[in-house]
Amino acid sequence: MHSATILVCVVDDDDSMRESLPDLLAELGLASKAFATPSDFLQSTFAEKTNCLILDIAMPGMSGPQLRRELLRRGHDIPTIFITAHPDFASQPDVLEGAVDCLTKPFSDTALLEALKRALNLPLA
Repeated sequence: MHSATILVCVVDDDDSMRESLPDLLAELGLASKAFATPSDFLQSTFAEKTNCLILDIAMPGMSGPQLRRELLRRGHDIPTIFITAHPDFASQPDVLEGAVDCLTKPFSDTALLEALKRALNLPLA
């Protein structure tokens, strides 16, 4: 799969993450789309096209793990990297179930790159 055709979707209620992550993903040569809420993502047509999800764990309404379970229920098993500002969430087994990784904010570009490599099975530069 060519990296230009890889779509990474970011779902985070934090404005700064929705602005900074797509810039970083573009530097890595990956297409991205950011959503402020899980419902925005579910109402879009992007679930079918997404190669990797970067999901905040704690969001108002529906959490990142709840969104992942809903996507699975709908038949979309998308490699998922969870991100959180709450380190205690990162160690909960139900949060990590099926996830590629769980990164605690603020995380390094290198940590995200390593998680993306695993999620996408890619030798990213």
